Amino acid sequence: MNATNTASPAKAVAGTTAKTIVGIGASAGGLQALEQFLSHTPTDTGLAWIIVQHLDPTQKAMLAELLQRATSMKVQQVTQGMPISANQVYVIPPNTELRLHNGALNLVKPKEPRGRRLPVNILFQSLADNLGTAAVGVILSGMGSDGTLGAQAIKTAGGLIAVQQPDSAQFNSMPQSAIASGCVNIIAKAADLPAKILATVAHKPPEPMPLATEPAKLEPADSSLQQIITRLQSHTRHDFSLYKTSTLHRRIERRMAIHTLDSTQQYADYLADNPQENDLLFKELLIGVTHFFRDTAVWDCLADSVLPALLQQQSGDTALRAWCVGCSTGEEAYSLAIVFCQLLQHQPELQHFSLKIFASDISPDAIATARRGQYPLAISDHVCATRLEQFFTRHDSYYQIKQHIRDMVLFAQHDVILDPPFTRQDVIICRNLLIYFDAKLQHKLMPLLHYSLRRNGILLLGSSETIGRYQDLFVPLQAKLRFYQRQVPSLNTSRNLPVHSFPPLSTLAKEHPVAINKTPSPQADNLQSAADQVLLQVYAPAAVVLNNSGDIVYISGRTGKYLEPAAGKANWNFHAMVREGLRSPLAAALQQAALQPAETKGTPLQLHRLPLSTGDNAMLVDVTVQALREPAPLQGMTMIVFRDVSATGAKDTPSGIDFSLAAVQQQYLDEIQALREETRTSKEELQSTNEELQSTNEELQSTNEELTTSKEEMQSMNEELQTINTELQTKLDDLALAQSDLQNTLNSVEIAILFLDQQLNVRRYTDRAANIINLRESDLGRPLSDLTSSLQYPSLHDDALDTLRTLKFCEKQIPTTDGRWFSVRIMPYRRLDNVIDGVVITLVDISATKKLEAALREQSVSQNTALRE
Repeated sequence: MNATNTASPAKAVAGTTAKTIVGIGASAGGLQALEQFLSHTPTDTGLAWIIVQHLDPTQKAMLAELLQRATSMKVQQVTQGMPISANQVYVIPPNTELRLHNGALNLVKPKEPRGRRLPVNILFQSLADNLGTAAVGVILSGMGSDGTLGAQAIKTAGGLIAVQQPDSAQFNSMPQSAIASGCVNIIAKAADLPAKILATVAHKPPEPMPLATEPAKLEPADSSLQQIITRLQSHTRHDFSLYKTSTLHRRIERRMAIHTLDSTQQYADYLADNPQENDLLFKELLIGVTHFFRDTAVWDCLADSVLPALLQQQSGDTALRAWCVGCSTGEEAYSLAIVFCQLLQHQPELQHFSLKIFASDISPDAIATARRGQYPLAISDHVCATRLEQFFTRHDSYYQIKQHIRDMVLFAQHDVILDPPFTRQDVIICRNLLIYFDAKLQHKLMPLLHYSLRRNGILLLGSSETIGRYQDLFVPLQAKLRFYQRQVPSLNTSRNLPVHSFPPLSTLAKEHPVAINKTPSPQADNLQSAADQVLLQVYAPAAVVLNNSGDIVYISGRTGKYLEPAAGKANWNFHAMVREGLRSPLAAALQQAALQPAETKGTPLQLHRLPLSTGDNAMLVDVTVQALREPAPLQGMTMIVFRDVSATGAKDTPSGIDFSLAAVQQQYLDEIQALREETRTSKEELQSTNEELQSTNEELQSTNEELTTSKEEMQSMNEELQTINTELQTKLDDLALAQSDLQNTLNSVEIAILFLDQQLNVRRYTDRAANIINLRESDLGRPLSDLTSSLQYPSLHDDALDTLRTLKFCEKQIPTTDGRWFSVRIMPYRRLDNVIDGVVITLVDISATKKLEAALREQSVSQNTALRE
């Protein structure tokens, strides 16, 4: 374990309470990253470290044991109610969810099935709720998006988020998901993260000072802050000068800590030299985290009393409008849409009402996310199962808001300080936005919100916000839940309304008048053309020219007797203007003229004695319909000529086509009957096909749901197996090392040892044993009886069997063929679980002892012989 000597924010011994807690989330491939992280973490930081990893709920975890080798800090698996101490590492147990509550760690059994558990989000959320700015979240290698929502919560609370550099992670999905959310402060390799985190936590910027209102009176520290605000405004057009100074300082200090800068002036200079930092600071200043149905009591009150009362007092207008100010990523706007839809479902008498929601935010990234309407699976913590099923579509890794809810909301990037407001609203939701503005800006925005509401409109503020001194603009409906109703202001207040405070619309946004084409009408060239024009107008029959769409493009003569303008919007279509009696015959004739073959194209069709009005033969007319082929400008058009006929003196014209009303009606009836039969047949076929498709769709949907569930479970199991595989690989490495140690130990002792299994086959031996018994690597697994040795011990095999049977030690002194002596000891091989699994034969060379014994015996014999003599 090699820990760096990075300066720590505070010296603290293990056992003292940690003020700052670091939550570390990891999944597949996380063990290696965790070891790198801990091996580079000093042991006296004064911080506590909590590790959450996706573990197999059915297996005993070895994570704490494995991580203990990477650090000298105490690593322990969490138990229920365990207190948090500084300079210690805490590891989540399998099949649990870990939360911080009142300085202690609480364990809860997961409610979600395997594959849908997000323990990192749960830990991070609890850190944000309990610690605020003292919370630190770290996301390392892993699959999926677990940790992203929790990271956003920590970021909103003012905490710090650090992420492993994706290209250094074995699995980069979790780090990339967090980075894409825009809430990450530090991105580095796992080994470099501890130093960067400790440097940021230990950084102590100068105390914030109030922002002066006049530039000439700014102190040096305020001058640098004003430079930052001015530079940010020129880069983004958004003015942060009226935000609370404490908020500005806190967010700027975070960026200063990341770049290890000691003063706001240094950071102002850094902004000037690094334009991309303006975008990062802009995102840092935006508070963009929310969730569905935040503060349940508020939404219950809105659905049960506020919205029904608002709808009941609507007199004529059934289309309601709502404005969600500072909508962030859209959860609150969609929550309003869902509540409204459920209200209409529960109260059918309100079905005729509709709601259009305008949702605005200053952040383009947040608006883009809101428009997509895709949210992580973790929203199930805030949205009940019924709403999830009714208003969301579940995908592999996210929920998609359904289209009918999406269509109710219009998202727009909008700065409530600079841009004109959305007016004539029935409901305005402006929650937890005013708390980031100073008093001056709040006093400007309250009349603006009043101006944007209709009479008796509803204003909903955040739990920490009130209407302040504007009691004459709003009356409380539910003061505790921050519901207020608009009332008509007094004359003294009305002059302060901000209707004049916005700049005029840009010329780019205005519509410009379209220039009228004043093309002079052609003048008569000569006497002949002028005379022809008069004759055509006076004596020629009435006629019209139609284009291929049936619209009148030219009128000759007086056609008022045959055509009349249609009621409603101006319409120059011939079928809409022609008299009722002529409509059906002329429609048939126009269709027949259009279908004429090429060789007879242009042949006039004659219609005789057509009545102008249905059932009235007092006024009859002959009509000629001709498709025009030339001249070129009239090609594709149709000319219709009208001639009046006397009802008494008219003669029948046999050569004409019978377009009498009765014939046309009969023809149409026949065609209608044929169409009805075709429609009925097609309808039956379509209904059958639709039923088959519905059945197929249900089967596919069921299969898709099963596959989705299986995929999630498989992904979760894959992550858990990755963790187990890493742990087992580490164990294998340890076993290989232990085996090497054992082999070296056996070879280093001056004793020959032979290990036999229960069948008295060779299991292991030392080098010295190979010098006595003829052994080599290929003899592993061979029976003892097959081996030859220099021992004059024919009963060795029988003695080994006897020891294996009786568990009694056997020890004998055996000579060898080369004159050596060995003490042969046979004992049972006992495993750690107290199971006999063979025998162990040790051979100790006692040749020297035997020689000494022989010499002593000879000396004793000599002495006895001498004494007898």
